[in-house]
Amino acid sequence: MANLAGKTVLITGALGTIGKALVARYHEAGATVIASDRPHVENASETIGKIARDVRYFGCDLSDLAGTEKAVTALAEEVGGIDILVNNAAFVVNKPHEQFTIEEYENEVRINSSAAFVVARACSAMMKQKKYGKIVNMTSATLTGHWEGFVPYVASKGAMYGLIKALARELGHYGINVNGVSPGAVVSEAEWRHFGEKREEYHKWILERQSLKRRIEPEDIANLVVFLSSPEADLITGQDIHCDGGW
Repeated sequence: MANLAGKTVLITGALGTIGKALVARYHEAGATVIASDRPHVENASETIGKIARDVRYFGCDLSDLAGTEKAVTALAEEVGGIDILVNNAAFVVNKPHEQFTIEEYENEVRINSSAAFVVARACSAMMKQKKYGKIVNMTSATLTGHWEGFVPYVASKGAMYGLIKALARELGHYGINVNGVSPGAVVSEAEWRHFGEKREEYHKWILERQSLKRRIEPEDIANLVVFLSSPEADLITGQDIHCDGGW
């Protein structure tokens, strides 16, 4: 098990299925956890508190890029620097591409990838001073092109992939690692919202295409993300690692 005692981690999208698993896993590893999601979510702190004690909730509207960068910069200064950043937040809508308005497309890209850029920039300022930092961006197995109806989401994750490669090159001079994790079809609350009564059909469709015949759990993703944040991964950077069951 990774030992992250003395490290402070900021996790965006902490109220989602994978986000909750990340909060629990980082807490188990001994890190000081700051869980971030939308502001003004009812009982957000209580929800996070049920997952792990002594976790701080940080409400932040990622659609406001300038406001987000300012808020995260202030947070980093307050806590003495963010050592580990996990850009996990994502917004997704499923419908044919011609039904998206330009505003809807831009909103998804803003939240899913542009916000990751400003949060990384805010956190990396103090990481540079420390000559240490770990950034993990959540990409997606949808980049393989096997799913329909997610054009803005897939485009935003493509931008996230580029962000991994470019930031890894620029920040490597300061001892900062930047990597990505591409989850496959993770068992999640979102499945019920997107597929409803067709969920069992979807479950079968996924397992037919995976090499490993077991559904991916949120904890599987969290284990990989925490590994990339650990000393054992100090020489891994600029990589996007798939955890998709062998798609």
